[in-house]
Amino acid sequence: MARLVVMGGGVSGHTAATFAKKWLGDAHEVVVVTPNSLWNWIPSNIWVGVGEMKKEDVVFPLAPVYAKAGIDYRQAKAVSIHPNGKEGSDTPYITIEYTGQGKEGQSEEVSYDYLINATGPKLNFDATPGLGDGKGGIGGHTVSVCTADHATHANLELQQIFAKAKAGERQKVVIGTGHGMCTCQGAAFEYIFNVEHEANKAGVRDMVDIQWISNESFLGDFGIGGLHMKRGGYAASSRLFAESLYTERGIPWTIGAHVSKVEDGRLEYELLDGSTGEMEFDFAMLIPPFAGVGLKAYDKDGSDMTAQIFAPNGFLKVDADYTPKAYEDWKASDWPRTYQNPDFKNIFACGIAFAPPHLISKPMSSPNGTPINPTPPRTGMPSGIIGKAVAHSITDLIQKGPDAHLHEASMAEMGAACVASAGKGLTDGTAAALTVYPVVPDFEKYPGLGRDLDYTFGEIGLAGHWIKHILHHMFIYKAKLKPGWTLIPE
Repeated sequence: MARLVVMGGGVSGHTAATFAKKWLGDAHEVVVVTPNSLWNWIPSNIWVGVGEMKKEDVVFPLAPVYAKAGIDYRQAKAVSIHPNGKEGSDTPYITIEYTGQGKEGQSEEVSYDYLINATGPKLNFDATPGLGDGKGGIGGHTVSVCTADHATHANLELQQIFAKAKAGERQKVVIGTGHGMCTCQGAAFEYIFNVEHEANKAGVRDMVDIQWISNESFLGDFGIGGLHMKRGGYAASSRLFAESLYTERGIPWTIGAHVSKVEDGRLEYELLDGSTGEMEFDFAMLIPPFAGVGLKAYDKDGSDMTAQIFAPNGFLKVDADYTPKAYEDWKASDWPRTYQNPDFKNIFACGIAFAPPHLISKPMSSPNGTPINPTPPRTGMPSGIIGKAVAHSITDLIQKGPDAHLHEASMAEMGAACVASAGKGLTDGTAAALTVYPVVPDFEKYPGLGRDLDYTFGEIGLAGHWIKHILHHMFIYKAKLKPGWTLIPE
């Protein structure tokens, strides 16, 4: 009997674990180690953050789902990897520290035959002074929508802003990214338009000044270098698309910005040209930068080998080309295909946990040397696709032997669909529905734009909102392993 251990129970880890267990059956073990007792459909957190959904609408308990599937669930935090075992034993294992199940604080060693790192990101609030207090993102001078609890807290603060506006006090709202190296501009993009939509519904839009601040060098970059999409037979840029939307909603923007410090009601920032500025606010939702969760790796003699397995940012090294190159020399083929660690063939990564080989957006720095550019997104649809491919590879390795062909899911050969909400409502909701192919542009295959316009297109309207609403229910249904769940695509 082989044992697969999956570290992380988010979109990618949950996908990998559930498919692996379905394919492996009772003949082999699947263990999930995650510090969370609840699974969270993160794309809907933005609706929790404006009061259009409750926390209970976007989460469900993991324990009964894993019990039903026959998956060994450990509510614990992975602490370290020991790929060569320890003195007296060659069996690889990880160390974990329980966060629940009545074993809080207890440590344990969990051996594995195959290991998937799907730990997701550390929300690095501490990277910007004052951004958060380091206690789950609830505190400091800003709010967040990165978790369901964050979003619940954000809504409580937002409703106070609306109440003050109704009382005749003009309010200043700032939404965007809280550091020069952030990713997930999309979540902030959705949130700002939902806040604007709710301010209109509450009748206080004229008393609420809403501003956007982002590390993107242009609106619509989204960490993928922007895109051109087919609209009405023409190629329209995401920059034009985004600028039009911000202008229509009366939202001014500050871009190419690194938020360097946040204080009560005030933030400081540096721009790409080296100049500095500040903004005052009554309410600020700023996405923090992401980093690896801080896993360590040790050899069997106890020596630290973290740098061999993990990149400096804390994400796991996989089958990518990490050779330092000038931006002009990077290629789509640099991106990983199998997500297998090059030194330890029984270790894989998926979702945010794998180290990307380079930025997709053009690297930029201010004259002061401050990097200001989005880092590559690896969430949503790509996370699920990669998780499933990795589970398929490990299943074949277990069932067919070490020479089994590994399944591939390169982001440079993968399309993705994204539905970005711009306001929730039965008849007045809107969302931008976009498809991108490939996610990582391939300028050799698609000269000029880097993507295939036949499969890269976008529209905005009420239909997009209904698609997003349907996807919310569909993916929670899938994650609960309800009948027919395998038929729902990632």
